[in-house]
Amino acid sequence: MNNTIFKTTKYVTNGLFIKKALELNLTLEEFIMLTYFDNDNNYLDIERLSNNIGLKPDQAYQIFNNLLSKKLLTIETKKDLEGRMIEEVNLDSFYNLILEANLAQETKEIKTDIYASFETEFGRSITSTEYEIITAWLEKGYSEELIKGALKEAVLNGARTLRYIDKILYEWHKKGFKNMEDVNNHFAKRNETKPERKELFDYNWLDDEE
Repeated sequence: MNNTIFKTTKYVTNGLFIKKALELNLTLEEFIMLTYFDNDNNYLDIERLSNNIGLKPDQAYQIFNNLLSKKLLTIETKKDLEGRMIEEVNLDSFYNLILEANLAQETKEIKTDIYASFETEFGRSITSTEYEIITAWLEKGYSEELIKGALKEAVLNGARTLRYIDKILYEWHKKGFKNMEDVNNHFAKRNETKPERKELFDYNWLDDEE
């Protein structure tokens, strides 16, 4: 999992913020306090905090400590413009939870979509072995676009086998192709210099010469 700390909240929408808060079973007071700090009120002042969210200072302090113990926020000591030491509240750890969960969901949706593409083209459900092979391609770094492109070429060549598709992906990777635009550009240049060679979707990758 990516451990990069995101220093901006522009990727965290209100919907994602609320969704993650619900998943974490936060109390209403905890949620309100997170929202308070999310709205750029990051200077830590318990008295001001308690007044703004309608809690007694000792209650606000307890809830703040709860959020600290859950590692949903951190405190950083900095100097203000006048050189005084102040404590700022940082929500990056909470934002990271939101972004990582969203990324995991997007990855899941991509995988679901690509498996469905194989089942549609093969006209049947894929086997557990085929599922694992497709997953391995994704984990190896082959993009969904390239995998679908290789699937399309295999089908048009009447070779509905993962062995054939794997060979295509291997050759494309060896040639440095990152997306289908790279593939199409390669064949466009190839056809300009070697008009006798077969075009994309009419090429035997199992007998590739290069």
